[in-house]
Amino acid sequence: MMKPVELIIAGAGDRGSVYASYAKTHPKRAKIVGVAEPRDFYRERMVKEYSIPEENVFTDWKDMAKQKKFADAIIIATQDHMHRDPAIAFAKKKYHILLEKPMAPDEKSCRAITKAVQSNKVIFALGHVLRYTRYTQQLKTFLDSGLIGEIISIQRLEPVGYWHQAHSFVRGNWRNEKESSFMLLAKSCHDLDWIRYILGRRCTTVSSFGSLTHFVSENKPETAGSNCMECDYEPKCPYSAKRFYLQLFKRGRIGWPLSTITSEMTKGGIIRELRNGPYGRCVYECDNDVVDHQVVNMEFEGGQTASFTMTAFTRARQRETRIFGTRGEIYGNGTKIQIHHFLSGKTEIIDTSEDVSASLADHGGGDYGLIDSFVSAVAHEDPSLILSGPEESLETHLMTFAAERSRREGKVVKL
Repeated sequence: MMKPVELIIAGAGDRGSVYASYAKTHPKRAKIVGVAEPRDFYRERMVKEYSIPEENVFTDWKDMAKQKKFADAIIIATQDHMHRDPAIAFAKKKYHILLEKPMAPDEKSCRAITKAVQSNKVIFALGHVLRYTRYTQQLKTFLDSGLIGEIISIQRLEPVGYWHQAHSFVRGNWRNEKESSFMLLAKSCHDLDWIRYILGRRCTTVSSFGSLTHFVSENKPETAGSNCMECDYEPKCPYSAKRFYLQLFKRGRIGWPLSTITSEMTKGGIIRELRNGPYGRCVYECDNDVVDHQVVNMEFEGGQTASFTMTAFTRARQRETRIFGTRGEIYGNGTKIQIHHFLSGKTEIIDTSEDVSASLADHGGGDYGLIDSFVSAVAHEDPSLILSGPEESLETHLMTFAAERSRREGKVVKL
């Protein structure tokens, strides 16, 4: 009987807690033995949930890195701009690493992380969870078998959702490039990576267009206040924080995104946070500067093309993809795969839904697939079990940086 893989967590917020929860459902496979988190509530919650010994509890990851190695692997789920230094420090300590995406907010840091994990020969997985879903794996099997002939082009839509944009990218942690990273990297490096994975070819050329169009002060209605709790326009505003968060609470949905705005899960606690914290601010009066819509066009080795659209102005739902082949066409929405065969004229639908524990069910079960593969790779010392290793993750990050350069400079960029 193998002993559980011992994991430490740097960053015990939403993503760190999600990955850690694997140890609850699979205690024989994984055990959380240490945590570093500056915020008392999140640190203490993780300590209590996993009975972490006092000597392995830190407010700063740097103090954890100074200790003699005391676990097999680390999950790094700090803020985007805080990925580089812990990734390099723990690679040097020979910890295997699961790093939340994006790798880092700039090309130089991404290259430095890749070099550190390769030179120290540690198992490394990036949080490209979309590769690990049953849907993606089934779709890739169909495509690799030649079911719709040769892939010629792909269209992919990321419908961010009007309320998700307001929560995360207008009022929240990812609203401002200096504090996090540009929108395409923060939200959609997933998607360019997924397109690359599905096609199985290198991207050669990109172009991109997009801007911050709606969530700007010029669009603020005349009767609107600066906070949703004191605003005459609020009942008519689709982006009302008051309506959105209090309706979630009323329906008993107290996980994400409510859990990111308050640790006091009462109506009074939520109202207090909306009045005093960032999540009640008028969406037309925030310090946000990331785009609210963007398109990316890509050409791959062999001449295949792909287009990707990220937009805030949708109902929130799973990503949608159309794949055009020489013998058929596929439409997929994250769970269902609809295949139309040119020869027979018939259409078939495959449902890839699966049951996964609630905390790991996000991203179509990809969160579960990622942590399960990572724990297996560490347990068996087999990096081939990782679908999102350092080299290809670096490659798809470079695609993302090139697309953003194209958007800013108004030119086609060759990779």
